[in-house]
Amino acid sequence: MAGAGTIRLMNLIIENQVPLAPLTTLEMGGAARYFCRIESEDQARGALAWARARGLPVAVLGGGSNLLIADAGWPGLVLRIAIPGIEWRESGAARVGAGVVWDELVEQACARGLAGLECLSGIPGSVGAAPVQNIGAYGQEMAETVTRVRALELATGDAVEWSHEECGFGYRRSRFNTRDAGRFVITEVWFALRPGGAATLRYAELERRMRAAGQPPALSATRAMVRELRREKGMLLDPHHPERRTAGSFFKNPIVTGQQWREIARRSPVPPPHWPGEGSESADQVKISAAWLIEQAGFHKGYRLPPAGRVGISSRHALALINCGGATSAELWDLAQSIRDAVRRRWGVQLEPEPVVWE
Repeated sequence: MAGAGTIRLMNLIIENQVPLAPLTTLEMGGAARYFCRIESEDQARGALAWARARGLPVAVLGGGSNLLIADAGWPGLVLRIAIPGIEWRESGAARVGAGVVWDELVEQACARGLAGLECLSGIPGSVGAAPVQNIGAYGQEMAETVTRVRALELATGDAVEWSHEECGFGYRRSRFNTRDAGRFVITEVWFALRPGGAATLRYAELERRMRAAGQPPALSATRAMVRELRREKGMLLDPHHPERRTAGSFFKNPIVTGQQWREIARRSPVPPPHWPGEGSESADQVKISAAWLIEQAGFHKGYRLPPAGRVGISSRHALALINCGGATSAELWDLAQSIRDAVRRRWGVQLEPEPVVWE
């Protein structure tokens, strides 16, 4: 409900000083100077024009699951994207509004017998945020099924569409978090799924668990197993769990050269978990488990940052940094920096954060 000082335009409600922490999975960060819930492209254009006329910076908020907001908040306008709608086609194509909850899309796709998203079950956030970092898990990436992305340019409000090839997808990246970072608000995503297709079982742990359970590789069974694996690792949002305040994996698995990998393996008592460096330009590249690097650099599961202990590492997964309650964003960032410094000193590898940071 609009409160005191709320600005009402023809089809918009722009609110003042809206707390952002409750809208993020980390539950931290300051307030937005101005805030507007967006349910259509027309509303987005109107809000952008309003901000442009006042010289305000604009930030885009989806599900708040991959975001660290500074304690000072955001000094301009925050657009909360809530554009609804899933339009299914008989061919397996789907046209999806950016505000649709990602896991609801995956659930519907599996129920319809459409393969291509099942291993991405349980990932929090919205559909519009997913192409930005090309979300991926358990052997699948979003980019495998995306055919088109539609967005509005923040500076002009003009609509732009990109094909799959034009999106520049790579490992946890796209044009939207590299060369075009901060330039667009995604409003719609198109997918091409596989009617009657088999579940993807590329990930060794998932394949092993499915085989041990005697489960056929049905989409629904695969989805259930992925969610169970995420739950065990603390990567499935649970509103009642004491470690629920997290952005999920805080660091990307780093891709190193073959020479770096051989040096790390030589210095390690056991070979670190690793995979081919997919999406890299050189075949002589290796992706290493960031969780392993973190733990081998001295940061264990369940660690709490002294002296207050208000931020720490999940007891179930070394990649999940958590707000233990009442923490500031500065405290969490201090922990992230300490981890990065320790990994760099121990292994010569620079970890890259996954969440977007609003400063």
